[in-house]
Amino acid sequence: LLIDDVLHRVRRLLEHKRQVWEIQFLRREVSKHFNFDGMVGRSPVMQELFELTKKVAPTNATVLITGESGVGKEVIARLIHAHSQQKDHVFLPVNCSAIPETLLESQLFGHTKGSFTGAVGSQDGLFQRARGGTIFLDEIGEMPLTLQPKLLRAIEEREVLPVGATTPVKIDIRIIAATNRDLKKEVEEGRFREDLYYRLNVIELHILPLRERREDIPLLVDYLIQRHNRDMKKAYKGVDNATMKQLMSLSWKGNVRELDN
Repeated sequence: LLIDDVLHRVRRLLEHKRQVWEIQFLRREVSKHFNFDGMVGRSPVMQELFELTKKVAPTNATVLITGESGVGKEVIARLIHAHSQQKDHVFLPVNCSAIPETLLESQLFGHTKGSFTGAVGSQDGLFQRARGGTIFLDEIGEMPLTLQPKLLRAIEEREVLPVGATTPVKIDIRIIAATNRDLKKEVEEGRFREDLYYRLNVIELHILPLRERREDIPLLVDYLIQRHNRDMKKAYKGVDNATMKQLMSLSWKGNVRELDN
């Protein structure tokens, strides 16, 4: 019995040491494969995405980021901005699906005094407020057809026409858009302008869903635990092998956002 007890203790000690080593290994891997703040991945597709993001960021090219909800499209947009010529200016995210259609044009391009009921004064739109910086148009596939020609003009002519105005206003901004829709299909079905699609899609950065790059899950888990430890002032070490196996087997329909939650 004494020998069995000793053997049991030894096994537990070895298991503990192995888990400590695995956690240290994961942390080294996070440093190695954690190319930018907020994006983790050792999968070939993520490494390729990091490299392409690095190349795109210093240019002024319009970028379209595609992928399912929760994969990290805004994180990639912020990385582009952080490594761009506009990095010292504002990064302004706009969710095109969150603003009522009746207000969207005024919100984006501004309006003049008296241009509609309630317009008690002139107001700059988000395109003007982002002057010198980056505007991130999230859920671009939700933009109404009536507004799409005006966005096309903003991209092509680098100017916007506020509601009620007769003189366009010049803008100096970087435009990044994102969607979880298949914009090619939207174009084919007449819900999205083809000319706008090609103007937005100068460079496409596609982020694969988490279920198609499962090798990134252990790194993400470790990174997220470290981040929440800082925020919550805790010291959780990580997850055990059984838990990790379970995490690796799930479908993650909500992608990294679901994993984070």
